[in-house]
Order: sequence, then structure tokens, then C-alpha cells
Amino acid sequence: MSAVSSQEIKFGTDGWRGLIAHDFTFANVRKVTRAIAVYLATAYSQDRPVLIAYDTRFLADEFAQTAAEVLAELGWTVKIVDRDCPTPVIAYSAKHLNSAGALVFTASHNPAPYCGIKYIPDYAGPATPEITDTIVANIPKSSDAVVAKKYPEQISLFDPKPAYLKFIYTLLDIDRIRSAGLRVKYDALYSTSRGYLDTILKDAGCELETLHAYRDVLFGGGMPEPKGEQLQELVAAVQKDQADIGLATDGDADRFGIVDELGNVLTPNTVLLLLARHLLKNKGKTGAIVRTVATTHLLDNLALKYGLTIYETAVGFKYIGEKMRETTVLIGGEESGGLSIVGHIPEKDGILADMLVAELIAYEGKPLSQLVAEAIAEAGGPLFNQRLDLHLEEAHKAAILKYFDNPPISSIADIKIKEVGRKDGIKLYLEDGSWVLLRPSGTEPLMRVYLETNSPEKQAKIVQFMEQIVHQIKP
Repeated sequence: MSAVSSQEIKFGTDGWRGLIAHDFTFANVRKVTRAIAVYLATAYSQDRPVLIAYDTRFLADEFAQTAAEVLAELGWTVKIVDRDCPTPVIAYSAKHLNSAGALVFTASHNPAPYCGIKYIPDYAGPATPEITDTIVANIPKSSDAVVAKKYPEQISLFDPKPAYLKFIYTLLDIDRIRSAGLRVKYDALYSTSRGYLDTILKDAGCELETLHAYRDVLFGGGMPEPKGEQLQELVAAVQKDQADIGLATDGDADRFGIVDELGNVLTPNTVLLLLARHLLKNKGKTGAIVRTVATTHLLDNLALKYGLTIYETAVGFKYIGEKMRETTVLIGGEESGGLSIVGHIPEKDGILADMLVAELIAYEGKPLSQLVAEAIAEAGGPLFNQRLDLHLEEAHKAAILKYFDNPPISSIADIKIKEVGRKDGIKLYLEDGSWVLLRPSGTEPLMRVYLETNSPEKQAKIVQFMEQIVHQIKP
């Protein structure tokens, strides 16, 4: 009997996550796996294998084995990875091996007490809302019973690494990187990218120092999230030896972390801009630029300069991946640290993103901090971003969204409201190019307020204005 009811199992922007031993239990894993299997039976024939992967966190490998046994009992052939595996690697394998998709046991950048499961279809990108809605609808009807009989002959191990690396090398100019002789510091953050990113860097002739490249289910007491507070050791290593670049990934290696030669941790917005420009200028690639509603409009400026189409999507890489399957996309990405490029799978890949920044330095022969300044200037920057996490109850969040859906005010901090967007939350496009996005969290009592503007003074005024008006609106 499961401790948490199936009504509480919800798929968010990227699968279901929960606290290990509270709601993320073996019983609920069996239940969710059977719900996924009901969907699989409608979409694939059983001559196609189901792939299963997992990250480095506590019990992830055991949860993966449990799911494999459930699927085998239901008649599926299962291929399970021979060690913890990056999400982009299993996504590539899902397509490369003509599978019925993949189940991945990961909680991405979440802290150690969490685990998660997501389903990746055979097109190698995040499941669409239609697919996850179908799976969630199957959960209440699915059993959490222990597998009655095991079918080990239907479960086999496989190594996804050689095929993925072979493919990645087609997207990179390894010889160019090798000729640059880069000095690189790489912080694996105890993640799945160890043995992948360091292998590519060594193959590319980089002088490499690697940090935290072993499994630690507690992630060294921190989080496997490649942001400033988690990257202080990497920053120190870069500064100490005057390295060219510092690289990191999150727990399942679908998000990137980049440190320049001065020790600055680059924002994902900056990295997206850098790589869009690199693909256009140095590699002669083209296509649309796709970003989420919360991502910088410097990408819009760059698209305008190069005559490219820009698409804005809801938050969640599944929407970017969907666009990548519909049209040629030069680069698609989000401010939370995920991107993919033309010629790659429609799934975010922190390993490729890291290597592309190294490739950029090799092409240009300039310090990364200088390349950042050049890219921002070319896109008409700098622009100044901020995210506020306002702790509000559900009724208050609903009242705020209702207020701004048809705002009784005509301006924000004395800047005229030009348009109201409703793609995901409420986005206020202002007359001078500034914007404010109000987006309620689906899992926490939080209203996230994102903003971007062209001066620190305006930024401070918009922040002050939004904080005041949010607290004036009564639920």
C-alpha cells in the first residue's frame, strides 16, 4: 500500500519529482511505470525496446531496476544503462536505437532528498503535455503491486556512451579545439557528466583539472546545480591557475554551467547569446531562435540583426523541443540553463553546451570575458535581468494574475504597457523594450516575477513598483 495517494503524483514541467521515502517510493514507482506502460501500448509495438536510465542520487539505480521488472512483466524488452547516465545521452539513445522511448530516474538539479521520473519518447525530446496528461490520467487506475514473476531474459544492460560521443563529435570541431590548447577546469558536481565531458575535453587536447568526479548521493552536501553558490570551488580553481574556462553540469547533465577566465559565472541568458552568435558567425549555421517567455530579449535583437525568425514559448524545454521538431532551429534555450542547437536532438544538453563555449574560444582566440562583451554589444545590450520569488498563497496568486490580465494601470514604474501576453502566466511588454513576467509556481506558494530592462535604475524602480503593487492586491 502506497503512503501517498496517486492524486498527489503530478507531472510538472519535466516529469514527476518527489521526496524519496515520502511520495517517491517503490510502490509509487511501480504505479507510475504501469501508467507509462498503458501509454506505451497505445503508441508502440513491443518489438521496440524500452530504455531505462538513472542519475547518481540515492536509490535511483534501484528505482530504475524496479521499473525494468514492471515493464518486463508486461511483455516489454528493456535495455537499462550500465551506469548512471546523462539525460541527453539516453534521449539520443531513444532515437538512435529505434526504441519505444526511455524512462529516466532523475531529479535533475534538485537536492539529494528528491528523486524523479520522466518519460522521453522516441523523438529524443521531452514528452509533450498531451503525452504526460495521458500518463497522469492512467495513474489512479494503475496498480502498485510488487512484480509477481521476474523475467530477467527480457532485461539487458547497455552502454550508450560510444554512440553518443560519436554523434557529438560530428557537431564539434575537435581539431580546432585541440589546436587552441585550452586550459580547462571541470566540476562534475558528482553528476552523470563525469566520464563524458572529461573524455571529450581530453580527446580535444585540453589541459584538464577535474573536480568532484565521483558518485556522492548527497552531492557533497550541496545541490547538483551549476549556479554561482555551487561553483565557488570551480571559480577558485579557474582564478588560481588562470584557466581559459570553467565548465560544469547539473545532476543529469542537461543544464550547463560556465565560468569565464576571470572567475565570473555566466548567466544562461549570456551563454545563449554567445552560442547563437558563434553558430552564425563562426560555423555558418542558420535557423530560427527559440526562447521561453522568461528568457532575454537580447536574442530577439540578435535575430533581428541577422534576419532570423524568433519564437517565444511557454516555460519548459518541451515547448522548445516541439518547435525544434517543426522547423529548423539554430538554437533554442531557456534562462534556467538548458539549450540545444541545429542538428542536435530536441532535448537540452549541458555537455554539448559546455563544449560549444570551449569551441567558441578556440575559433576566436580571445578571452571568454571579451567574447561576452562583444556579443552583448552586438545585440544592443547590456540588458538587466532579475527574478523575484514572492511567497504568496494560492488565492493571492490568483488575484494578482486576474489583476494583470486586464490591468487597470497603464504603466509600470512610469513605463507604458504596450501589450499583455498570456502564453505562460502574464507577461507585460513595455514601450521601451522592458518586460515583466508574472508566473505562479505550480508546486510551491510562490509567485515568480521576472523582469528585464535597459538600466540598473529602471530595474530598481520596476522591482520596487512590482513589490508594492503585488502586496496591495488583496486576495
